[in-house]
Amino acid sequence: MMNPARSATLARHRIHWLEPVFWVSTLLVYFVYPEYLAVATGVLVMVLFALACDLAIGFAGILTLGQALYFGVGAYAAGLIAKFAWNEAITGAIAAGALAAAIAAVLGPFVLRLAGLPLIMVTLGINVIVFEAANKATWLTGGDDGLTGFSMAPLLGLFRWSLYGHTKFLYVLGWLFVVFYVLRRIVASPFGVALQGIRENRQRMRLLGAPVLRQLVTAYVLSAAVAAIAGAVSAQTSAFVSLGVLSMDVTLDGLVIIVLGGLGTLVGSLLGAPLYLLVKHFTGQWNPDYWYLAIGLLLVLTVRFGRGGVLGLFARYLPARYLPRARADKPRKEVRA
Repeated sequence: MMNPARSATLARHRIHWLEPVFWVSTLLVYFVYPEYLAVATGVLVMVLFALACDLAIGFAGILTLGQALYFGVGAYAAGLIAKFAWNEAITGAIAAGALAAAIAAVLGPFVLRLAGLPLIMVTLGINVIVFEAANKATWLTGGDDGLTGFSMAPLLGLFRWSLYGHTKFLYVLGWLFVVFYVLRRIVASPFGVALQGIRENRQRMRLLGAPVLRQLVTAYVLSAAVAAIAGAVSAQTSAFVSLGVLSMDVTLDGLVIIVLGGLGTLVGSLLGAPLYLLVKHFTGQWNPDYWYLAIGLLLVLTVRFGRGGVLGLFARYLPARYLPRARADKPRKEVRA
């Protein structure tokens, strides 16, 4: 008989009605609101990046502020590959993801021996060092002026990258669908359950004989690869890479998205990114000086009234079986001997 706790953990990652709603909604945007395809493409890119953050932070419990490092590495790698090597988009994104994964595989065994505040500060410090290095290496990255002078070949040799953004939107949507499917399979596997056990109690998992560091490094590498793919498709669809891809703003955007949507659910990224970025976009159009206030109020209301983000708010009105559970959906009960 399956362990009830394990079956409950795996049940979180069954297909829920929120997922088809998201995919159908994105297709409706493509057909009904073509004038917003540029904004929608940016939203899909951030959903990809938020999935990377959720895998590392929400599932593995790796408290990092350095995920922008891999987003930026992916963006610069894709741009440089298109400029100096080849300009085929899919293989360029795969190469960028592989490069970021290799960097994470080198850094992971060292930085993941830390936890809590030391890990946060070390990952933040590495990100700042790389940001400054990219700023100084103007011969390679363009510095403050950004990386330009590259363009992508027609997708699959058939579909040109037009100004209307149809090919760009479908290209990013295709990557998002593939990555989301792969991550769903990973977090619902025994490896994913082990990651959540490490997140809850690292010492206990170590005493049970689990290879804690190796599994954390694996999750870190996977997260870095996904973040780099997000950065790569961002560079490919905009034909420009600014220094901002390595800034803390990117990491903070990812953190806000997964907190709003629901930490440790994957589905929360599908909900949190459109909510956050659309509020940011339209509030900025209304008054550029006060969009921070709108986002702050949104965060306060979500955290105050919905444990587990937007999914927690929905859980107040829908039966629990219709929703994937976020990490903070219910307070733990204290067990006394």
